[in-house]
Amino acid sequence: MSLKNLSSAHQALALACTALTGLSLMLPASLWAQTSAATEQLDAPQAEVSNSALDAALFYQLLLGELNVGLGEPGTAYSLLLDAARRNGNESLYQRAVDLALQARSGDAALAAARAWKEAKPASREANRYVLQILVALNRLPETVEPIRTEIALADGIQRNAAMVAVPRLFARVADKKAAVAAIELALAGYLNPTAANAGNSSAAAWAAVGRMRLAVPDAAGALQAAQRGQQTNPGAEEPVALALDLMEAKQPQAEVLVRNYLQANPLSDVRMGYARALIDTQRYGEAALQLQFVTAQKPEFAQGWLLQGSLQAQENQNDAAQTSLMRYLELARPLPASEERSRGLAQAYLVLAQIAEKKKDFTGAEIWLNQIENSADISSAQSRRASILARQGKLAEARALIRTLPERTPEQARGKLTAEVQLLRDNKQYKAAYDLVTAAIAADPQDTDLIYDQAMLAEKLGNLSEMEKLLRSLIATRPDYHNAYNALGYSLADRNLRLPEARQLILKALEYAPGDPFISDSLAWVEFRAGNKAEALRILEIAYKARPDSEIAAHLGEVLWSLNQRERAIAIWREGLLLNAENETLQETLKRLRVKP
Repeated sequence: MSLKNLSSAHQALALACTALTGLSLMLPASLWAQTSAATEQLDAPQAEVSNSALDAALFYQLLLGELNVGLGEPGTAYSLLLDAARRNGNESLYQRAVDLALQARSGDAALAAARAWKEAKPASREANRYVLQILVALNRLPETVEPIRTEIALADGIQRNAAMVAVPRLFARVADKKAAVAAIELALAGYLNPTAANAGNSSAAAWAAVGRMRLAVPDAAGALQAAQRGQQTNPGAEEPVALALDLMEAKQPQAEVLVRNYLQANPLSDVRMGYARALIDTQRYGEAALQLQFVTAQKPEFAQGWLLQGSLQAQENQNDAAQTSLMRYLELARPLPASEERSRGLAQAYLVLAQIAEKKKDFTGAEIWLNQIENSADISSAQSRRASILARQGKLAEARALIRTLPERTPEQARGKLTAEVQLLRDNKQYKAAYDLVTAAIAADPQDTDLIYDQAMLAEKLGNLSEMEKLLRSLIATRPDYHNAYNALGYSLADRNLRLPEARQLILKALEYAPGDPFISDSLAWVEFRAGNKAEALRILEIAYKARPDSEIAAHLGEVLWSLNQRERAIAIWREGLLLNAENETLQETLKRLRVKP
């Protein structure tokens, strides 16, 4: 043997010994002599010696197998270890054989070993899971039906529903999602009928699993039908309502009925929290606040409820209430064990409390809150908030320089820096500088639709209305579902009292993509007002303002009331708008134009 080969052999032997040491930790104690314990008992001849089941032949076979691994012969190693597993019946040896085949990228060999393991140990969930996962990886989806059934059957009563809901995750990366749906539906057929002998309390979970896989196709209508069937079988089950919350995000309005049905009973706080988040995503802030009030009243020790409630209250400019909610969150969260969720939650609370202090012009207090942020993922947000504080103190150049010191190791970080600086300039009415910054970014990425939209809005602020319209129409042409472009163009026309029929059609198109959006409804009301349909404008605005109390909607609602000689109510609405945001440009312009001091 050459020196080179001898060195390789020595290295392989060392690796084999290391592997055998690790393997010894996985094997049952009955396979290995308890050397240390036996040594301690040498002076006690009456103690019974427990001999290892690992005889010389098996040890040699394992050593030879691991040597072949070290020498780069995984096929030989696989055969030796699989043969040893079959002789000994030890699950760790079967797992080692499967892992070797997977490392060698031999899916068929891995499947053969996993199936041998499952045949030898029919009650082993681990063996069955290996078979199932390998079949999915090999895209042999029809063959997964039996392993899915086995996985569910081997789960005990408490774990069975969770096992069902987890099944669709195994198919997340398969290309043929419809074939995955067919396999899951066939595997769970015995549970989908609540009257079937083995269905028990698992029918709702089975339907939820089917629905999740349908949603991945994507077949949102089919997923909704599955959620409905699941709730019919068990109105109090959590699995169908969790699917319904996801369907709300997938723009399936009928899914909300299932959520509301569930909430009529004794719901989990997590479900109310999920519903509140879904409502926030659709800008239904008043309804979200109501759900969060339920959560914090029924489960006052639930920290996350206070955090989300405080964040929402701050967004609605309910600053004192927000501060109370966030301080309650800090009381509950600070004593909790360290975790990523706690770290991110504390950072969010500190950021919002800093923002509240900044609004009150308590810049020292804002800095104190920001200094408490330790989560590295939120340092950029803290720096952006510091920049905002500097700008409000008249130090805009320093603020921009601070933002530019933020890292940009990833495209996301670079985009975050750009967004923060543009927003800083916009907030400080430096529209030309913001426009130039966005224009330079678009030159580097001409297909970025969000940047083009920002450029159009900044062009409008600069009074370049023809440029704004050109940009928005180009957006509509390239992204026909970009509802903000329809709304912005329609509102701009209405606000200038131009081409009102066209403005109405643009805004109605925006509502098709975002039904019920209060800001788009506000735009539609403004078209009606400009067209002389004051009663219709008032009706739309009252609905929009109830759904989303906002200073800009308040400005329009107040003006319509003022034009209808409902002066006292108009002034009351404007006062509310000033409490929400005293700096809103539309509201300030309206009050100045109408010469009103509410």
